[in-house]
Amino acid sequence: MHFVSSRIITGDVARLADFYERATMLSATRANEDFAELRTASATLAIGSTRTVPLFAPGSARPADNHSVILEFLVDDVDSVYKNLSGFVEDFVNEPTTMPWGNRALLFRDPDGNLVNFFTPVTPAAIEKFAR
Repeated sequence: MHFVSSRIITGDVARLADFYERATMLSATRANEDFAELRTASATLAIGSTRTVPLFAPGSARPADNHSVILEFLVDDVDSVYKNLSGFVEDFVNEPTTMPWGNRALLFRDPDGNLVNFFTPVTPAAIEKFAR
């Protein structure tokens, strides 16, 4: 089994895809106005319209209602990313902070309120864990 992607359901695919393109510096592939994907080497962030939900099961997902999932992105230098996102991201939950498990992390919310964590391993153990 392989973990392939996470999908955000939103009322505005274009707005959210634009946000993630700017935040991640990745280009989204837009299949149509109801679906976009941002691909990394290890996984894909999919963004689907509320109009796609009934294709799975009506009422099974609601936009802007996430209170338990954090989307995480490994970045080279979280402090530089923070500087680049300042003035663009409207809701920083914290500034770059070194966590007890060895990552320097930046937590913010996307326009739909989803939590996003950009992090850089900084301790030897964390660096080794994420070595590619």
